[in-house]
Amino acid sequence: METMKKIIALLACCLAAATVAAQEKKAYAVFDANGRETDYGQMMKSLGEQDVVFIGEVHNCAIAHWMEYEIVRDLYALHKDRLTIGAEMFERDGQLVLDEYLGGVISAERFEKESKLWPNYKTDYAAIVEFAKANGIPFVATNVPRRYANIVSRGGFEALDRLTDEAKRYIAPLPLDYVPNRLVDAYFAAMSMPGMKSGSTENLSKAQAIKDATMAWSIARSLESKFVHLNGSFHSMGRAGIITYLDRYRPGLKIGTVEVVRQENIGKLDEKALGHADFYICVPKSMTSTY
Repeated sequence: METMKKIIALLACCLAAATVAAQEKKAYAVFDANGRETDYGQMMKSLGEQDVVFIGEVHNCAIAHWMEYEIVRDLYALHKDRLTIGAEMFERDGQLVLDEYLGGVISAERFEKESKLWPNYKTDYAAIVEFAKANGIPFVATNVPRRYANIVSRGGFEALDRLTDEAKRYIAPLPLDYVPNRLVDAYFAAMSMPGMKSGSTENLSKAQAIKDATMAWSIARSLESKFVHLNGSFHSMGRAGIITYLDRYRPGLKIGTVEVVRQENIGKLDEKALGHADFYICVPKSMTSTY
């Protein structure tokens, strides 16, 4: 009898081990605006109907960058030469160098030396740039030059008054009709440290706004038919950020948003994410990062 119990216990352990080994390890799950699980095909059907698609990424998420690449490829398959790509990761004063590379005028080595590329460019964004290059897709450097966002973070919008007219060409029209972003304000307020100067966090929010407005202005000026934009999730979360200003510069556009979120369990979307986007790409927190 004792032997039989040991055999049953051993079989139970083997069965449990086999069940764990057989569990599916999903790399991501897709949810709609209501938190219902859907699939990539349904998401793309909706995104394909929009004038502008924003993909709010987590900057160091490998799955996010792969999904961005796939979304761009599928939007191009649908729209062909009507599609334009834009990205936060490229600043407006670097447009000429980007165009020269896409047009085959300069080498990849020269492009990388003369552009202010993010450290994760090769692992996370190069594939999309190369796809644009191979297919002749316009690629817009949408973001404000970081030096101008920096002076706003230190001195507010008034600091931009010292810029020349030439410099202001790289920024959204001034004076900016500033719209505070509740989510951004809360984030910077939480970051504030004892002893910070009064107005410091407000200027950080304004620096974020000058980025958002400039990206919106870049999209509004470049949009001819269809546009897909890559940015950190904060820049389009809750249809605020860039979208707030784009609605002013080009009202009436059909806009779709995607947000990448990380969760311990991707079987169900966390309620705190609801209201942020039209679709969510949910990735396990255990997923490896690119940096």
